Amino acid sequence: MQAVIIDYGMGNLGSIRRAVSECGAKRVIVSNNPKEINAADKLILPGVGAFADGMKNLRETNLADLIRKLTLDEQVPLLGICLGMQLLATWGYEGGEIGGLNIIPGEVKKLQPQTSEERIPHIGWNEVNYTKKNVIFQNIENGSDFYFVHSYHFIPDSQHEVIGITPYCGSFVAALNRGSVWGVQFHPEKSSILGFNVLKNFLGYSG
Repeated sequence: MQAVIIDYGMGNLGSIRRAVSECGAKRVIVSNNPKEINAADKLILPGVGAFADGMKNLRETNLADLIRKLTLDEQVPLLGICLGMQLLATWGYEGGEIGGLNIIPGEVKKLQPQTSEERIPHIGWNEVNYTKKNVIFQNIENGSDFYFVHSYHFIPDSQHEVIGITPYCGSFVAALNRGSVWGVQFHPEKSSILGFNVLKNFLGYSG
C-alpha cells in the first residue's frame, strides 16, 4: 500500500511522513508530482496556514483539479488534516472569499468565542465527541482528546457528513466524512497514540 502526502508547500510534512510510516504504510511518499499522486492507494492532504495561500499553491501547482478527479471520480481515499480538511470546502474566508476544492460542500469561517475563557487561535488538547459511528474512530473511545491548532472551522452544508464535534466556541466540526474522503481539524500526528490510531484506521480502510 502506497500513501502519498501531497506537498503543496504548506504543512509539517516530516512529522506526518514519520507518523504515517509508523502506522503501517509500506511506502510513504511526499510529493507534488502528478504521476506519483496518481499512483497512490491513499492520499493525505496536510496543511498549516491560511486558506487563501493553500488554494493558491494548489492551483499554481495544478494539483487542485487532480485531487478532485482522484477523490470524486476515482474514489481514491483521502484524509485532510487541519488546513487540509478546510480546503475540502466550497468556500473559505481567510484572506478573502476564496473558492476551495468543493469536495465536501461547505464554508470555512473564523471561530467565534462564546465565553471570556475561549481564546483564538484554539491551541491544545480538546475532546472529540462522535455524532455517529465511523471507521476512522474505530477502537477509539468517544470523547477522546486530540491536539488542535486553528482559528477557522469547517461549516458543512449538510450535517450528514459530520462525524465528530468539539465543545469549543459553541462547538465546531472536528471530523467529517463523505464517501472515501475524511477531514480532521486536529493533528493526528501530534495526538499521541489515539492520533496514530486515526491514521491506522484511515490506512486500513478498504472501501
